[in-house]
Amino acid sequence: MSIKRTSHRGVVGLFTVLGLHAILLTPAFAQSDGYRNWHMGRYMMGDWGMGWFGMIAMLLFWVFIIVGLVALIRWLLQQTGGRSQAGGGADSQAMAILKERYAKGEISRDEFESMKRDILQ
Repeated sequence: MSIKRTSHRGVVGLFTVLGLHAILLTPAFAQSDGYRNWHMGRYMMGDWGMGWFGMIAMLLFWVFIIVGLVALIRWLLQQTGGRSQAGGGADSQAMAILKERYAKGEISRDEFESMKRDILQ
């Protein structure tokens, strides 16, 4: 009984392979050149290929996509805090020193408010 199952599976497998072969390779063999050059002709698209222009256009397309993604990522980083850390670093340090001097009593409240306005401008 196991021999029948094994032979049945073998026959089903053989017909599956032959069926897939017929489905997948028949369009390739139906090209105008017959069996010779069955992989869609020269330049991969028969005589409809775009040659060097197509390759250059594809290269430019991917360069523009990559440059656009890099620009988008840089812009997003600047919007989410890259600029505030770089530009606001000196202001926050100056405010910390100003608050420290006011806390120690080195400057009065009026001087503190005046210097605070100067720093925040």
